[in-house]
Amino acid sequence: MGVPDDAPIGDVGIGVIAPYDFALDRELWRWVPDRATLLVTRTPYSPLPVSVDMAARVGDSDVVAECTTELIATQPEVIAYACTSGSFIHGAEGERALVAAMFAGGAPAAVSTSGALVMALQQLGIERLAVATPYDDDITAALERYLDEVGVQVSGSAKLGLAGRIWRVPYALTLDLAREAVAAGECDGVFISCTNLPTYDVIAPLERELGIPVITANQVTVWAALHMAGLDAIGPGQSLLDRVITGEAA
Repeated sequence: MGVPDDAPIGDVGIGVIAPYDFALDRELWRWVPDRATLLVTRTPYSPLPVSVDMAARVGDSDVVAECTTELIATQPEVIAYACTSGSFIHGAEGERALVAAMFAGGAPAAVSTSGALVMALQQLGIERLAVATPYDDDITAALERYLDEVGVQVSGSAKLGLAGRIWRVPYALTLDLAREAVAAGECDGVFISCTNLPTYDVIAPLERELGIPVITANQVTVWAALHMAGLDAIGPGQSLLDRVITGEAA
């Protein structure tokens, strides 16, 4: 049986601005229902390793505004800036500036990965958070400062210290990283950072093992963007997606 010509498949556009080295388009799609389609663009290429300098480059407000303008022709319902480090590297004020830049570029609604993370933590009632990252010391410290700014206590962290090819990290290493972060202190949940780190298939088994919510960068980004467009993300066994959203993002 064929799909009717007037079926609303892919009729809700979700614009996505990703860093130039983003390699996980397929993972983002796994959370997306049939009614939505992802419209992805990338920031301009820059020959930098994963570092504070790279995060600042891909998170530049002018660059994000320009990328937003490039997406507007496709008439998305919302635009998501899908980079964790790029959206926290300048703190809470910098995150707000990125969202403002997307609005200035013509976005009808906008969210960043770090802003979506805050939404998710509020939704789940998480106050003490374990943090697992693929980053070096400096970027991980910047994430911890951002979380402190938004009122979240970091119970412990674990990091891989990678400078590139983060999308190649195997699930087994990510599982161990999350366990290490959780073991560092009592927590209400664990966040696995970086939109270039594959996580979809580790969320549900980790939640069963650890008994706490597991949230990840790509998960919160797609979840928040779809919510703003009036849709639900798909992710069996993922606590964040099982909760009824009780409030709207600022």
